[in-house]
Amino acid sequence: MDMKVFKRSRLIHLLFAISYFTSGLIINTMQCILYYTVHKINKTLYRKLNYYLCCSLYSQLVFMGDWWSNSKIILYIDKNDFDQYWGKEHACCIMNHTYEIDWLIGWMTCDRINMLGNCKAYAKKVIQYLPVLGWCWKFSEFVFLERSYEKDRANIHKQVGELADHPDPMWLLLFPEGTRFSQSKHKASEQFATERNYKQLKYHLQPRTRGFVTSLPPMHGKVPAVYDIIVAFDENDSVKPTITSMLHGKAVTAHMYMKRIPLEEVPESEADQDNFIRELFQKKDQMKESFVKTGDFFETSGVERVEGFSLPRRLHPLINMVMWMITILCPMIYYLIRLLFSGQMIYFCIGAGILLIFYCLLNRSIGMSKISKQSSYGGTAQNATTIKKDN
Repeated sequence: MDMKVFKRSRLIHLLFAISYFTSGLIINTMQCILYYTVHKINKTLYRKLNYYLCCSLYSQLVFMGDWWSNSKIILYIDKNDFDQYWGKEHACCIMNHTYEIDWLIGWMTCDRINMLGNCKAYAKKVIQYLPVLGWCWKFSEFVFLERSYEKDRANIHKQVGELADHPDPMWLLLFPEGTRFSQSKHKASEQFATERNYKQLKYHLQPRTRGFVTSLPPMHGKVPAVYDIIVAFDENDSVKPTITSMLHGKAVTAHMYMKRIPLEEVPESEADQDNFIRELFQKKDQMKESFVKTGDFFETSGVERVEGFSLPRRLHPLINMVMWMITILCPMIYYLIRLLFSGQMIYFCIGAGILLIFYCLLNRSIGMSKISKQSSYGGTAQNATTIKKDN
């Protein structure tokens, strides 16, 4: 990359960081105030107000995918199911966790069907202490988990039960693999499968099933469906599906298959529910193999073909981003310039220190998204399935 282009892109990224983290703290403050006031009086009203606060924060990342990088999403969903159910019901989403941006592709999809503010997920307990996104998730009733199944089981029942009572359509995301795919994790995963006589997977980690099984009882009668989801990118594309690629304005194309499974079709016994999740991942593996070899989910997988289509990106993320950047950057840049050019070393150091903090926050956030920085297979991960003892 040309040095001038590199420096210019770094400056733009720094401006993004200043806007995102500052607006995030403002949103966190508003969430905190609402949580300790409105939430105590009217939980339904709190959730509706929090929806818009979450949308405003998440939309800044959706903007990066939809507008800054102009990335595309091709959806493979039964059209009748899409028209009748998508964005109109609660659902538990079971997704593969292969890429740095699979979660962002999910958010971009949810934004297109007006569900972005009600995206929920299972997450490591430590994330709730992280400013901006972690605090936002804490105030949004995400399901935070520890290593201990005995502690997590009670928390899952409580949190999932409360989320199932949400007044508006809500999607709860579960990554049963527990961490993103890598060759070293795959090796550990297959050793785990061999020890338990599970069918080997080529392109996914073996799912840890207890989180899903434990979540089912509080869902019954409230969450009507499970959505089986697989995200894939062309392995030969020169632009890799990473946050860094999107930050540099490089477009990626995601292929997302989604199938609605009514909750009443999920088996009742825990052993059969365990097999249900494993069979979903065996199907995902067949679809991924077909995609890798032919560029098509259906060519050799044996899964019934569904024609792909795209949903138009919305203006909301663009308008939201522009409004925050004007609100944050104009006064922030004015005062930073005054500090840096004040002629006094103490003020210069304060201004430089503020810029350094934002730069470090940006790099830290990007680093946390990298596959190499994720949990080891079977350790603490992003969902309830990271438990020492599996079924």
